[in-house]
Amino acid sequence: MASFLAAVVQNAPVVFDTAATLSKIDSLTADAAKTGATLVVFPEAFVSAYPKGLDFGARVGMRSAEGRDMFRRYFDSAIDVPGPATDALSKTAKTCGVHLVLGVIEREIGTLYCTALFFAPDGSLLGKHRKLMPTAMERLVWGYGDGSTMPVFETPLGKLGAVICWENYMPLMRMAMYAKGIQLYCAPTADDRDTWLSSMQHVALEGRCFVFSACQYLRRGDCPAEYAAIQGNDPSTVLMRGGSTIIGPLGQVLAGPVYNENAILTAEVDLGEIARSKYDLDVVGHYARPDVFQLHVNETARPPVVTE
Repeated sequence: MASFLAAVVQNAPVVFDTAATLSKIDSLTADAAKTGATLVVFPEAFVSAYPKGLDFGARVGMRSAEGRDMFRRYFDSAIDVPGPATDALSKTAKTCGVHLVLGVIEREIGTLYCTALFFAPDGSLLGKHRKLMPTAMERLVWGYGDGSTMPVFETPLGKLGAVICWENYMPLMRMAMYAKGIQLYCAPTADDRDTWLSSMQHVALEGRCFVFSACQYLRRGDCPAEYAAIQGNDPSTVLMRGGSTIIGPLGQVLAGPVYNENAILTAEVDLGEIARSKYDLDVVGHYARPDVFQLHVNETARPPVVTE
């Protein structure tokens, strides 16, 4: 196929305000589409928040009433999948004519999940990926996904999937995605450290795929007054500094990283580069040793209650 333009969005949600955040996504997606982009990737937990700096009142063996109230605020701003919020996002994708990938906080019964959603240009919700392994304090407020939501979608642009933040440090998960033939590897993240760029270059080099990593540029002023972040209350305090980037299949930096500002990064994607790059490395093909190493992946859903 012909090459196409892809975009990653570096910005911040209106923290804990789902309706305002959805409106902002609509505007930012339109801005990205105006560049000619037909794939638009947003950061991890963009709807409605990555709760950077919050502790939800937790200590070992203790939880506070204030922390429970903050969790309820977070829970109320999460979204049902499918539901009214996904309907709004479907409309955005269709109106802008783009493949849209973005991080949301999904709720089901009493649990929140860090989820990536995929929308097609016709507005259809292609599916979702729930983060398998929340990191550190994330485990306090997010549940664990299972192998049933590790999709790679066949799209007109290429094979599209997502691995969220530090899931990218799970070698076996990366291998599973490579085995699905992923070409457009989305990595929504909250990791704004200098080392993230080298991690994304490694993924691109290892998987011989295009990598699109979007991180928030989040300031204290983007959060409500009662947001009790450990970083303090100065509205100008940077909670997440970005670092979004686009990487080619030989590890070349095609766009970014950008820090400490809002940005829409774009890059031209030519899938022909993948075949050229796999000439000397295909970790699930000619560079594999299945006689020595094999990975077994369980993709069945694991509900806690099964009715027969």
